[in-house]
Amino acid sequence: MTEPSTERTRVQRAREKARYDREIVDEIFDEALICHVGFVADGSAFVIPTIHARVGDTLYFHGSPASRMLHVMKKGADVTVTATLLDGIVAARSVFHHSMHYRSAMVFGTARFVDSPEERMIALKAITNAALPGRWSEARPPSRSEDKGTLVVAVPIEEYSAKISENDVGDEPEDYDLPIWAGVIPLTLTPGVPEPDRHNLDGVGIPPSVRRFVGEVAE
Repeated sequence: MTEPSTERTRVQRAREKARYDREIVDEIFDEALICHVGFVADGSAFVIPTIHARVGDTLYFHGSPASRMLHVMKKGADVTVTATLLDGIVAARSVFHHSMHYRSAMVFGTARFVDSPEERMIALKAITNAALPGRWSEARPPSRSEDKGTLVVAVPIEEYSAKISENDVGDEPEDYDLPIWAGVIPLTLTPGVPEPDRHNLDGVGIPPSVRRFVGEVAE
């Protein structure tokens, strides 16, 4: 898509970095481990970091019914959901041109309460596996009381945009002769060696989901 899904999703600054392809938006939300939800409650604006999962055209969120964010979303509030992936630091010759490589996505939508038992399980499974793929089938499912104490809400992915910054250093031509190093420092999120819980039973090894996630460091 070369045009935004709606006018309010049109990127205003650095429009050359704008992306309006749904596939790009999905990829960013799928890769991001957390997102931020913006909403208004009692006349004040809030932005809350939280975990999420995407299933098709829907973003799902869960948590305690006491959560202000979820309480507001349950009532059908208009929200803005953003996700950002930081890919690098751009060190320029001038401080003015320092920047970052990033991929970000934004979704505007009206939240809804998920009361269908079937959809709730789909959402909870997706949220669990979003952080650690395959973990849902390895762990104990929610008990009756845990399920009752969990609120699930959804936001449709209908209005969206993305922004990607991946340019080289953008110094002024006259600064190229300065004896100052410039370049890009790539950044990645790297898992460390898994730390077993002290209550693990003897003989219980690292499960497949964790091994896949951490790769060679699990060996």
